[in-house]
Amino acid sequence: MDGSEEPSEVNYDGNGCGSGYSRGGSTKEEKEEAKTISLRQWLDRPRRRVNLLECLPIFRQVVEAVSLAHSRGLVVGNVRPSWFAISSFNRVSFIAPTSCSTSVPNELGGGDPSNEMLVMESDCYTSPEEANGGSTTLASDVYRLGVILFELFCTFESLDEKLASMSDLRHRVLPPELLLKWPREASFCLWLLHPQPDTRPKMCELLQSGFLDQPRDNLGEHEEAVKVRREIEDQELLLEFLLQSQQRKQEIADKLCKSVAVLSADIDEILHQQSILRQRRGLPLEVIKNDYSAIARLDQALQYPRMNEDSSCYSSKKHSRTEAQSFNLEEQKSNLAGGPRLESHLQIHENVLSKSSRLMKNFKKLEVAYFSAREKSMEQIDNPTRSDSLVTNNGIASVIRTARSSVDDIISRESYNTRRQNRWMNPFLDGLCKYLSFSKLKVRASLKQGDMLSFSNLVCSLSFDRDKELFATAGVNKKIKIFECEMILNEDRDIHYPVVEMSNKSKLSCICWNNYMKSQIASSDFEGVVQVWDITRNQAFVEMREHERRVWSVDFSTADPTKLASGSHDGAVKLWNINQAGSIGTIKTKAHVCSVQFHPDSASSLAIGSADHNIYCYDLRNFGMPCTTLVGHTRTVSFIKYLDSSTIVSASTDNSLKQWDLSSCQTSVIDNPVQTFTGHTNIKNFVGLSISDGYIATGSETNEVFIYHKAFPMPVLSYKFDVTDPMSGQEVDDPLQFVSSVCWRGQSSTLLAANSSGSIKLLEMV
Repeated sequence: MDGSEEPSEVNYDGNGCGSGYSRGGSTKEEKEEAKTISLRQWLDRPRRRVNLLECLPIFRQVVEAVSLAHSRGLVVGNVRPSWFAISSFNRVSFIAPTSCSTSVPNELGGGDPSNEMLVMESDCYTSPEEANGGSTTLASDVYRLGVILFELFCTFESLDEKLASMSDLRHRVLPPELLLKWPREASFCLWLLHPQPDTRPKMCELLQSGFLDQPRDNLGEHEEAVKVRREIEDQELLLEFLLQSQQRKQEIADKLCKSVAVLSADIDEILHQQSILRQRRGLPLEVIKNDYSAIARLDQALQYPRMNEDSSCYSSKKHSRTEAQSFNLEEQKSNLAGGPRLESHLQIHENVLSKSSRLMKNFKKLEVAYFSAREKSMEQIDNPTRSDSLVTNNGIASVIRTARSSVDDIISRESYNTRRQNRWMNPFLDGLCKYLSFSKLKVRASLKQGDMLSFSNLVCSLSFDRDKELFATAGVNKKIKIFECEMILNEDRDIHYPVVEMSNKSKLSCICWNNYMKSQIASSDFEGVVQVWDITRNQAFVEMREHERRVWSVDFSTADPTKLASGSHDGAVKLWNINQAGSIGTIKTKAHVCSVQFHPDSASSLAIGSADHNIYCYDLRNFGMPCTTLVGHTRTVSFIKYLDSSTIVSASTDNSLKQWDLSSCQTSVIDNPVQTFTGHTNIKNFVGLSISDGYIATGSETNEVFIYHKAFPMPVLSYKFDVTDPMSGQEVDDPLQFVSSVCWRGQSSTLLAANSSGSIKLLEMV
């Protein structure tokens, strides 16, 4: 073998026979054996440590492979690390050449050695006689074995350090670390690297020297130790996974236990309040006890199945739940037979059952809202600076206590705990009751105007008058139409005519009724004109032309009916007094202004919804810059409304409404809304926003009206406008139509809604 042939893998066994190198064993050990790299890569591993029981067996396997070739009278030639493969169990095999090639084999995994290392191999593994132009002999292979032995027992911090040491090796200069730590191996290495070929040992002398025999007995133990170490490493991975999983599940279990404890405390509190209510109404004590026992049995029926129960057991649980409910009703009938309290008690039970199905539809979201409300309330109540703290500052008084003071303290603590529960429970209960108070939106009346398939009838704005007797509509048809509400509700007609109709020169974007002067209504249009109309004379009596582009929003102050605000596409907010010519103030912003809203109790506070995704609150006595900025929306803020004096609700084209608490503001920026309402679709158009008694109405680009309640993030009710094909008369789904405006009739349950085709409906929550 002179190195002029192409390589192929051969594993030399003890019988001198080459066997194909296995790559796809079925056992784990065989698969590990298939993971091979070159000896060059093995030697150049970062931070490799020299282990006698590891390095010497590797060297012996290399010597045996070369000895096998020499016994057949063959010169190997390529006795260098790049031509040997080593398995994960340190089994070495020679990649035997079969045709003319001196290139390095590239069939092994783990990446090829660097070109610099291959050049080093070519130089440093050349024997002195070959370097002087002599032929390759058996002694040349022995010289190369000495270089391999040197590399096995020497490690280097860098490539430059290794190249320098390999260069010194040609002159038989060994590193001091090798001479001190491995003197026997260093001496043997110098013997193999002798410059005179005849002085180097023969292969038979090598094998009989005893140098290779010393750790042979430990090779089996070493291989077994390698296997055990790898198995332990594999198990360590599994153990780490299991420990991490256990930790996470334990955290979940701890949170679950805490949640169950919270629920149990709240259940006890509600049962306690129920008993107080029944006692106040004069119900007998035995009835209360029966109620408690019935609740206990019902609670058992509602329990989830234990972990060792199968699905059939769970089915029987559900069946027993119905039986328990039926049994409870019969028991209550027998206890209250013939009495008027029976009807009241049964009515309560039936109401609970009728609402439970709707409650379960949004159970997860309600559950999240419950824990969120409780946590926020507890954080506020547990503030250490609270005024109702029971801790005394007098150290003597805290030690010397009379029996009377102890009793008073216990009573105070019980009273405090009751207040502590009620401060979060009562608002949540109120929200839950209102959430479940209505089951649907019922159409009370419909108005049809113009061509139903034409977008020239798009209704942009709706508004009720001061007494909620009249409502006005306005839109791209350039008309303000006034309708009498009761007349429309009481008359069953397909077509309703307005009691007043006023025409404008441009498309109308917004209208707002004066809450003090019933005959006055303000409007804004696409030409940037703001007007105030007198509906008794069917004409505008004030016209204001200071905006440079279309005006999106106009709003009368409820605190001062002579003040008016308008927001425009030109980025300006104009303040007006209807009794004065020209604006009385201007707020310049950097983005389009889409909505303006006066504070309900003050004419000097104004909120602005902007196309830069933010809401700005201004003090009009000093409007150089906003006093509060609300940050959280990701797209244009299209509408803003005050829910109460300290709460704002905003609508945006990011498919959401957000509720903001101004009273919690510690800085000039609020970036954490109290609630985010989602469920409707709004990414392109203005779909309206209106608020009444905690209920929030908005439109949707799915041609639907959505109703939310301030306490919960999901819709309470929804209603979809029907679209009829004029040719077939059948209902169709038109993706281009959307609900464009909504307006509550004061604090009632009646909602006025209109869509992009001009269809107007009076809806009622029932």
